[in-house]
Amino acid sequence: MSVDAWITVAVLAMAFAMLASDRMAPSAVVLSATALLLLANVITTEQALSGFSNPAPITVAALYVVARGAQKTGLLAPLTSRLLGEGRSWRDLARLVVPAAGASAVLNNTPLVAALVPDVVAACQRRGISASKFLMPLSFATILGGTVTVLGTSTNLVVSGLVQEADGRPLGLFEVTPIGLPTAIAGLLVLVSVSWWLVPDRVAVADQDDRESREFVVAMEVVADGPLAGQRIGETDLVAREHVFLVQLLRDGHRQSPVDLDVVLEAGDRLSFVGRVDRVVDLHRLPGLRSTASHHLETLAGRSRQLQVAVIGRTSPAAGHTLAEVDFLSRYQAAVLAVHRDGHRLVAEPREVRLRPGDALMLLADRDFADTWRDRRDFLVIAPLGGDPPEVSRRAPLVGLVMLGMVAAATTGVATVLEAALVASAVLVATGVLTAHEVRDAIDLDVIILIAASFGLGQAVQVTGLADRLAGALVSAFNGFGTYGIVFGILLSLTLLTELVTNNAAVVVVFPVGAAIAAREGIDLRHLAVGLAVAASSSFLTPIGYQTNTIVYGPGGYRFTDYLRVGLPLNLTVLVVATVLVVRG
Repeated sequence: MSVDAWITVAVLAMAFAMLASDRMAPSAVVLSATALLLLANVITTEQALSGFSNPAPITVAALYVVARGAQKTGLLAPLTSRLLGEGRSWRDLARLVVPAAGASAVLNNTPLVAALVPDVVAACQRRGISASKFLMPLSFATILGGTVTVLGTSTNLVVSGLVQEADGRPLGLFEVTPIGLPTAIAGLLVLVSVSWWLVPDRVAVADQDDRESREFVVAMEVVADGPLAGQRIGETDLVAREHVFLVQLLRDGHRQSPVDLDVVLEAGDRLSFVGRVDRVVDLHRLPGLRSTASHHLETLAGRSRQLQVAVIGRTSPAAGHTLAEVDFLSRYQAAVLAVHRDGHRLVAEPREVRLRPGDALMLLADRDFADTWRDRRDFLVIAPLGGDPPEVSRRAPLVGLVMLGMVAAATTGVATVLEAALVASAVLVATGVLTAHEVRDAIDLDVIILIAASFGLGQAVQVTGLADRLAGALVSAFNGFGTYGIVFGILLSLTLLTELVTNNAAVVVVFPVGAAIAAREGIDLRHLAVGLAVAASSSFLTPIGYQTNTIVYGPGGYRFTDYLRVGLPLNLTVLVVATVLVVRG
């Protein structure tokens, strides 16, 4: 291989490692990788910036705005409760996920799931059932539905842009349907058939039971001259409280875990407890203790406050940092009382925890906190403890008409997908459904930059000849299985890659390889491109491979391995069906 090809391999390896580690925002990683390739003269400035002139990023941004209008007006809320029924059988699950899959065919699935999750959680709470039975299948169903039309997912739009560069024409609105629809139907049949029995009953972060809820950690400080100072720990009721446990003592910088019950408490001792939400909140009322965040609580005094649960997003500025490093109180005007991490009992007090995507924070904040931050990238889901479901706006029918018009214009060819989405967004602003501030907050800039910057990586793979070499290796590996084996191999490689990195970045890197294989084997490039779009979206094995999976992770109370139960048979079904349809054309 050439020197440029080796440089590209090294940069890609570093980029994938960083993406898998979640230490930096995906957009920052991909943009930095593209910049390195530009500085190394592997690609030209025009090639590095090709994604920023592509229609795909702007189209995705416009669709985020339209979905925000649907969410704000509660367009889908009345249907959610009705479709859920009693929530007691697989039939109720089917009534929810099948329409959701249909909706995601014309709505970008990421903002759609973000809009539906609070409604589903609230409906399940009212029925006294576990939302875990519905949230993961909801995510999977919208992923499947997103493969039916170009509008369904940002990945389809990215592939459409790549096809336009390679073939001169973007994918038509329904050009993906002959492959996407049968694949989605097969996937939905498997999903409904197995998920009701394979998805475990988990409890949402805000409603943890005795077994699952002992994962919130809260830090308290012994008050000087209080009733606890001077007492032996074993003689206090700190170690005999129901559903809450003392796990760490911090004194003068020295930690003790497990805690020796013979230790005599001193003023200023910092005690970490883990337990149920309601029990750790009760600690704040215990004489002799005060929250280590008490000075933060004083800052919020006088406001209309409410307990909230907020889940850290994958691209949140707080991910990978402690509360102090992001200056949480000043940034969000909220005090963190406790932290929850799925599957782990945290011992360190909240201020020392380096937050990860999926961590749930119990906050004391203004009642408007959810409205202020729900639609930004900082938190995936924000739910008031015991909060009421959102009200339905009288402008919901208007949003529905605008969305129907957008789909009709794109379907009939009156306008391109980009033009239709931009006009729909403009109408929502002109009619007062959305303000300029809401439009800005609706757009996930990290996703937009990621899409645009990732085109530069694809250009590097292609111009250095790396795509041809990878194509040759892949063809050789699966050559014994014929065309079916070659196509299955590349789709399998892509779906595994998208579990480690973002699906948009994965498909941009793999597309040149697919194009080279299509040229060598006589496979229709546009058919293979649709197969790549399906494979890139088929992320069912982990909560980090696709953004909708991450969105439902915390509210569903899932464990990392829960996704494998349903995801493995679903992934295999989608890959097999897509392979057959791509080859047969």
